[in-house]
Amino acid sequence: GWKDAMNTTIINFNNEKMQITWGTRELFPNENVSFFYTFDEGKHKVWKPCTTYLLDQDYNSGCLFKTEGPTLAISIRNSNGSEELFSKKLKSDFYIKPNRPENVTFFWKEDTVTVRCNKPERAARCLRLEFQYKSKFDKEWQSRTSKCCSVDEQGFDPRKCYSFRVRLRRLVPYCNVVNYSSDWEAETFWMNGTLLDSCDDDITSQSNIVIVLSCLLAVLLTMLILLILLCKWQRVQMSVLPTVPDPKYLFADLFNDHNGNLQEWLDKNDHVVLQTKPEYEEPESITEAESQQEDEKSSEKQGPLEKIFTFPGAAENNEGKTPEIACLIPASNTMASFAGFHILRNDDMYVML
Repeated sequence: GWKDAMNTTIINFNNEKMQITWGTRELFPNENVSFFYTFDEGKHKVWKPCTTYLLDQDYNSGCLFKTEGPTLAISIRNSNGSEELFSKKLKSDFYIKPNRPENVTFFWKEDTVTVRCNKPERAARCLRLEFQYKSKFDKEWQSRTSKCCSVDEQGFDPRKCYSFRVRLRRLVPYCNVVNYSSDWEAETFWMNGTLLDSCDDDITSQSNIVIVLSCLLAVLLTMLILLILLCKWQRVQMSVLPTVPDPKYLFADLFNDHNGNLQEWLDKNDHVVLQTKPEYEEPESITEAESQQEDEKSSEKQGPLEKIFTFPGAAENNEGKTPEIACLIPASNTMASFAGFHILRNDDMYVML
């Protein structure tokens, strides 16, 4: 009974090569067994010895040989082949492991990706094309399976980088008794229909963009802060240290016409003042003469008026006549006329009426 329960692993590589392995150390720890096989179905079978053994610590643990038919019989014997230790008959077509898909292509249309590969020459109906993908933000693979040899998948973001891989799977239990799949085709990296060397390139480019934008933002913020500080500093400077006016704007002719020669400028200005004085004194003299004539006329009509002079005791006698006394503050060095009298007065003089 233990011979029938012996654990063996049978793989038919794309119906081209067979690989049979067994547990040598568990079943035959101290014996190096031999292996025989045949694809004949009649009574007169021709057993072929294994020419390519798989070793496990110098003990035979498996055999690799060419696939020659759909029906296979195997026999494990002792080292000299005189005693059979295990035998089994099987269908080699139920243990097929397909090869990797060939000529895989990816077609992009907006957010849809179509994956295609070459159709195998034999048993394509027993195969399924498995398509797996994930973005740099996904931890696990997303899977999509369809008939051989085309599969469509939607929902791809053109701004993301994706990893793609494909393989062929053998249908169970209709075509295989063991769920065998091919090895994965080489992983590829895509972004919006463009093949990349890796998604790290996309991350690097995005990080570079982020760095550039961050630097530009920092520069703009620095310029804004400096501008604000400059405006505030100008306000503080104006309030604490008021601006001293530039004399060249107040005395433009001194600097423009005389090159800062003060004496020359004063001489010229004195000449200008002397020339301009008669123009302004003439109206005053005319007005003064007219006022004298009017005073004379009024004096003739009113008669001689009493000339009043102020004596030290006058103030005491006129205390009760305060409303009738006025104190006139004349301009400096001007001529005052009153009732026919002409009085020249300066800043230190005053007249009491």
